[in-house]
Amino acid sequence: MLVTAAALVDRDGRVLVQQRPPGTAMAGLWEFPGGKVEPGETPEAALIRELDEELGIVVDHSCLAPAAFASEGLGDRHLLLLLYALRKWNGIPQARHATALQWLRPVQLHALPMPPADRPLIGLLETLI
Repeated sequence: MLVTAAALVDRDGRVLVQQRPPGTAMAGLWEFPGGKVEPGETPEAALIRELDEELGIVVDHSCLAPAAFASEGLGDRHLLLLLYALRKWNGIPQARHATALQWLRPVQLHALPMPPADRPLIGLLETLI
């Protein structure tokens, strides 16, 4: 399963994370916004679509900077998570599908309960930001 996610970085070097809503897999965990790549989509097009759907922001393809990836087994499936850094977008992120949003410094992410695929990306973000 191919999934894309964004590390939205604000002017203060904080990263946006969202909390998964009740009734979903890994409910209550904090994650980077994004989602599954649909058949026929590029990872970038999927991320632009997901950020519009989940946060109500508009992102230009040229603003997505490939940052890192994570690989994680999920039972009988395998997840490949592509993380992009994003410093420029239009609109104010809103929790359209998430329970809540938080802007945190990368070092603060270590204290949050996060999905296994997201956790190894924290250290990489600390060095990038």
